[in-house]
Amino acid sequence: MTSIPSSLESRRRAVRLWLLTVAALMFVTLVVGGATRLTESGLSIVEWKPVTGVVPPLGASGWQAEFEKYQAIPQYRERNAGMSLDEFKTIYWWEWSHRLLARLIGAAFLLPFLWFLWRGFIEPQMRARLLTIFILGGALGAVGWWMVASGLADRVSVSQYRLAFHLTLACVIFAVMVWTAEGLAARPPIAAPARIRAVAMVALVLVMLQIYLGALVAGLRAGLIYNTWPLIDGGLVPEGARLFFETPLWRNFFENTLTVQFDHRMVAYALWLVAVLHAADVARTVRGGAALTGALALACAVTLQAALGIVTLVHQAPLALALTHQAMAIVVLAIAVVHAERLERRPEAVRMSEGGNVVREGEAAT
Repeated sequence: MTSIPSSLESRRRAVRLWLLTVAALMFVTLVVGGATRLTESGLSIVEWKPVTGVVPPLGASGWQAEFEKYQAIPQYRERNAGMSLDEFKTIYWWEWSHRLLARLIGAAFLLPFLWFLWRGFIEPQMRARLLTIFILGGALGAVGWWMVASGLADRVSVSQYRLAFHLTLACVIFAVMVWTAEGLAARPPIAAPARIRAVAMVALVLVMLQIYLGALVAGLRAGLIYNTWPLIDGGLVPEGARLFFETPLWRNFFENTLTVQFDHRMVAYALWLVAVLHAADVARTVRGGAALTGALALACAVTLQAALGIVTLVHQAPLALALTHQAMAIVVLAIAVVHAERLERRPEAVRMSEGGNVVREGEAAT
């Protein structure tokens, strides 16, 4: 493998550390966002003020004004009528913290990005990707408000469509950031067949799909019903008439609580099976090293997440368990990203066979 000049390696290490720090901030924000949703705090701030919204209410009159704005929306009238000012402050602080962290992520990304550009740390092939990440981050803030706005007039909660889109977009940004950071790591390439690489990507896609479906479950409060496992609605597979009674048919996959929860379960089973079989395949084919470590870590994480999901379901989604389940989903995503990225084919990557011959990545040593 071609050696990397020490100065370039130092610069890559600095950029990688920055990206991983921002990704860690995103993880915290995703967890706080989960708590905001689970405590139904997301509609407590009914205005979008990207700059002045950083400052919370100051004094009794400020708090009363914010409370009165909340009292004007359907969620207060239909779910929280009679809520005290102190109770309102609790949900307000959750949403305010979530928004503050989102702003902090924007600053933590943009300012070092500009500095690294100025100092020439950002390699040309990375500039467009990093700029895209920043633009997507700005779009994520707008999508967040679009989501909140859906619950301010005719609903008592946000649209599950917008919630799922908001969470999935955040996870895509997180995944791209982790992938980019890992691509800067100074490590030897991994020789693995195309099949191993492809299945690692399939697992990553399934993780992202499962997060999307989990957001639909959360948006529909579908985790509070059908709280049995392995049966759902009295059987391993519910009756078709109950799975597909909405018209047109596609609405069942987004609005029918039974169908949405059933889909979430089925994708969980598929993901677990793919992860376990993938680990077994890597153990048989690659035989040790980072590839096997990543595959085993993914299989173990998916197994733990599935167990958490089952326990959360049968206990009707208590706050602590539900929040742990969401946090673990992001951990699984991070592991899947790192594993898939490390198996990415690099044309220049070579390794040495036992006989001292150069073997290109993916080829068998003789």
